[in-house]
Amino acid sequence: MERIFAKSTLRLFWEKHPDSEQSLKTWYDTAMSSNWKAPIDVKQSYANASILKDSRIVFNIKGNSYRLVAKFNFEKQWIFIKFIGAHSEYDKIDANTI
Repeated sequence: MERIFAKSTLRLFWEKHPDSEQSLKTWYDTAMSSNWKAPIDVKQSYANASILKDSRIVFNIKGNSYRLVAKFNFEKQWIFIKFIGAHSEYDKIDANTI
C-alpha cells in the first residue's frame, strides 16, 4: 500500500478548485490501492504521466487542466506531493527541482 504525503495538500487544492475534486480523489484512491514498484508500473495506470529524473512523475489532472508533481520512493511505497496547480502555474516551475 502506498503512503501519500499529504492528502491535506490535495484537499486544500480542491477546496480552492472544486472542479478538480473528483479527479484528485480518483488519483488518490488509485495511488493508495496500487503497488507500484517502478515508474513503468505507474505508466500502466496513467499512460499520460511524464516520468522525470529523481523518481518524479507528473500527472495530468482533470483532462490536463491541472498538473500534479509527485516524488516517489518505490522501495518504501511513499509518494510525496511536490506541486499541484493549474497548467499555467506548472509552466512556471521546474518539476525536476520543486
